Amino acid sequence: MNRSIFGRLVIATVALLTLSCSSVLSASQADVEAQFERWVQADLWPEAQKNGISERAFRASFAGVELNWSLTDLAPPGFPPPKQQKQTQAEFSSPAPYFNEDRLKRLGGTGRGFASQYASTLKKIERTYGVPGSIVLAVWGRETGFGAAKIPNSAIEVLATKAFMSTRKEMFRTELLAALHIIDRGDATPAEFKGSSAGALGQPQFMPTSYLKYAVDFDGDGHPNIWTSVPDTLASIANFLVQKGWQRGRGWGYEVTIPDQVSCAQEGPDLAKPISHWASLGIARISGKAFPSDEGKASGIMLVPAGRDGPEFVVTPNFYVIKEYNNSDLYALYIGNLADRIAYGSGAFQGAWGDVGKMLRSDVAAMQKALEKKGYDVGGSDGLPGYKTRRSIGQWQEKNGMKPTCYPEATMIGKLK
Repeated sequence: MNRSIFGRLVIATVALLTLSCSSVLSASQADVEAQFERWVQADLWPEAQKNGISERAFRASFAGVELNWSLTDLAPPGFPPPKQQKQTQAEFSSPAPYFNEDRLKRLGGTGRGFASQYASTLKKIERTYGVPGSIVLAVWGRETGFGAAKIPNSAIEVLATKAFMSTRKEMFRTELLAALHIIDRGDATPAEFKGSSAGALGQPQFMPTSYLKYAVDFDGDGHPNIWTSVPDTLASIANFLVQKGWQRGRGWGYEVTIPDQVSCAQEGPDLAKPISHWASLGIARISGKAFPSDEGKASGIMLVPAGRDGPEFVVTPNFYVIKEYNNSDLYALYIGNLADRIAYGSGAFQGAWGDVGKMLRSDVAAMQKALEKKGYDVGGSDGLPGYKTRRSIGQWQEKNGMKPTCYPEATMIGKLK
């Protein structure tokens, strides 16, 4: 057989194998699509019916719905398990880039404009719920740019895809059933029912279960509308916060300076003290103003989100209520800073963020496990340096004759074994 004939045979064979592999992949995806259709009819519908969802609403919700293969964290049946994803969420990365000053300035300016435009609505919300209008506006601004962000996804399609084949199927199944309840009771049509790629709804970015608990009708049209009604959106955010424990009459906290002789290993809501106690240690507001006189006996919590290498704070319990919206210290600080810009025209935190937060999660997790073996409560070895981890590092440093920095550092890896 000459080389040219052999070469053509090899090329033809490769082409056939490529086509065969492509067909197998296509057939596999088509099979998953067929399984999804059967799951909707034979599995999901009976459960929805038992939960009181009408057949009319169910059929309307699923008209034209297909699996959305572009979503993350999918685990299709019959496919290889998904690879573990790196932690890329901004709230758990290096602090400095998260507080982008240009973006915060823009949001602050826009927020002040909306504070004026919706002044009467915000005053009514504050009277009703006790949450400052600036906090409500800050959450709205952070979540969807005051409603300007495009939310193009069919929330039913996203939730159904994730309920059928994500790594957290049961959670999304619960959210999908809640979404069907919302449509069934007439709060939104399936066409209006838009959400993020994670299934969060409308301008406040509520998951459907949160919508059912916290969304309110504040414009008086008979149903909550967090997609196009600004009063409903703002009041729903306030209702969420107050139901999570917002303390009327208090703000979120204060940027402070903590003297060198005061240990940074005293942070965390379980170590709350009267603000007068922190002041007696020499902790002072960075603005130079005294703490409000009526705050002296009220609870305050030390917060050092970057240890000694970043801004320092005394926060109120309301700070931890904001974290109920997104369980991140940086998120809650962002909301607090943006709210202050809207309310007072203030600027960036005065303390500089150091070059921290760049360690691999696996290295931080290894440090957490080592601290746990030594008897420290780090709050779990998830690779995220929360207050319990920061505090434990500070306590370990003090015990071993080091100046406490209260933040993971690469130089500790060899020492913590």
